[in-house]
Amino acid sequence: MTDFALETEGLSKVYKSLRGRVRALEPIDIKVEAGKVFGLLGSNGAGKSTFVKTILNICKPTTGRARILGVDSRNPAARAQVGYLPEGTQFPRYLTGKQVCEYFGRLRGLSGARLKEEVQRTMFLVGMTDWGDKKVTQYSKGMKQRVGLAQAMLGEPRMIILDEPTDGVDPQGRHEIRDVIKRLAKEGVTIFLNSHLLMEVEAVCDEIAIMFQGRVLRRGPVKDITEEMSMRDGKMHLRVRTGELPAELPPGCDDARRTDYGLEVKVADREAIPALIDALRGAGVDIYELEQHHASLEEAFLDIMNKGEHKGVGGVK
Repeated sequence: MTDFALETEGLSKVYKSLRGRVRALEPIDIKVEAGKVFGLLGSNGAGKSTFVKTILNICKPTTGRARILGVDSRNPAARAQVGYLPEGTQFPRYLTGKQVCEYFGRLRGLSGARLKEEVQRTMFLVGMTDWGDKKVTQYSKGMKQRVGLAQAMLGEPRMIILDEPTDGVDPQGRHEIRDVIKRLAKEGVTIFLNSHLLMEVEAVCDEIAIMFQGRVLRRGPVKDITEEMSMRDGKMHLRVRTGELPAELPPGCDDARRTDYGLEVKVADREAIPALIDALRGAGVDIYELEQHHASLEEAFLDIMNKGEHKGVGGVK
């Protein structure tokens, strides 16, 4: 059994159009560890959906290859244990939510009592039990997304690929979907999540890859990427009760400003922190908390994207 649910080597995609050749994907090498939640991030048009369709062999790659659960992606057996929720999926208007799941369940080879049990189980997990017998024409966009997630879980697949799973879902629904994703990961299911909703990704993903113009700019654990930026920007948050900023800050400290929670000071050298505290106390500032600024995934994402735009994607890690 492979340690990786997904492996790509030099996977690329070039389309032919009236304007010539369009390179949608530059050669991409990615490995997704089995049992992890992996997020693929990027702005609209970055190539995320093209990448997903290529690893699933919906689009034929121009070069390179992919392996899903240890099997070449060109082999139909590679997709036998994969659940998939496409972006903007649509269902026949004359079907109910339960019938949608029954239809996809039969495509997965389920039938009889097993099919009925699986449909009940997955509809319950996404909070759609009470709406199962109503036609999809009565569903909101978020409810359709829930049914789409339910069908992707049918048959207990070992890997589930979700393309914008919370698109159009209300805050409560997004919270419930996050809980489902976390539960599946605890059960050993690999989740490949394609999204531009950074808060959602930060809440559930173990690792991420950030795409820009068909290239992967950065990949790694979410914690590593955010902590790297936190250390680089060097900002310290100080919560204070009283006092004003001193006229001069010690060497290595600058860009001081007041914020809603107190003071923010950029510290170029961590060894300057004791001198900063002394200077603030000397100015009568009453400090009751000091902590390093923790960058969010959104801050790290924007920083990486700006480097990709202004310095050229080839030079970005």
